[in-house]
Amino acid sequence: MNDTTAMQHALLGAPLEYLTPLERPTLAEARAWCRELATSHYENFHVATFFLPAKVRPHFESIYAYCRVADDLGDEVEDREVATRLLNTWGAMLEECYDAPERSMHPVFVALRETIRECDPPRQLFLDLLHAFRMDQYKTEYESWAELLEYSHYSANPVGRLVLWVCGYTDEARALMSDKVCTALQLANFWQDVVEDKERGRRYLPAESMVRFGVDEGQIEGRVFTPEFRGMMQELVVRTRAMLLEGGEISQHVDKELKVVLDLFRKGGEAILNGITRQDFDVLRGRPVVSKTRKAGLLIEALVGKLSAGMAS
Repeated sequence: MNDTTAMQHALLGAPLEYLTPLERPTLAEARAWCRELATSHYENFHVATFFLPAKVRPHFESIYAYCRVADDLGDEVEDREVATRLLNTWGAMLEECYDAPERSMHPVFVALRETIRECDPPRQLFLDLLHAFRMDQYKTEYESWAELLEYSHYSANPVGRLVLWVCGYTDEARALMSDKVCTALQLANFWQDVVEDKERGRRYLPAESMVRFGVDEGQIEGRVFTPEFRGMMQELVVRTRAMLLEGGEISQHVDKELKVVLDLFRKGGEAILNGITRQDFDVLRGRPVVSKTRKAGLLIEALVGKLSAGMAS
């Protein structure tokens, strides 16, 4: 690696906690770094790892760390040119992890290399995620349902496929069911965050739906809820719920421990959609949230499922 490449791989311009260390960490140190990153964030991805066998948890944590850092390089860096440069560098570091792993210095890639060595996940899945984060730098509005599905193909579906892969499921049939769940979860988050996304200069509500129901941009900016907006949101929620339930069939085609995790993901998505429905589809008055009681209930259900799976094995 020449000096210029080394400087680029230092991730200059990234959040300080993501800068590449001067010395290569050991595998144990790298895995600890990934675990710390995972447990310091509050999304379902790392919570779910608790319900998996201990032997695969480090793989989930390395995948999570890769996704988390990439997402933050794209989202937390205000200058889009710098963000794009950092994402391109992250992609080059991924390629190095596959092709010349002895040169990897960042803890994410030191840890991820073991996942690659043991599980051999397709490189393209990691590259697809980066493609989505690059899209975020220049595409801020979506015209159609089809465009949202295409975006989710890159932004959400690779995560589900990686989860399946490290658990030993590499067939396309299960992957396609997983895609439906992951896309539906992505869409549910979009419908939940309409106001927040608008404040960040983004709109994921498809323009074709807005036109069909007579909803305009000003309503979102002014938080003006109308029967037309309600009708649009209801249709989007119904379509998303159908996709989530259809993909949820995957739980019938995996082992009991993974079923617990996949059910937790699916039920989390259902809880978001139920929250939107309880607000009569008025996502403009405030972000629908999943109550602490419901979150606790989901975790208890998952814990019972894990214990049941353990006793059955």
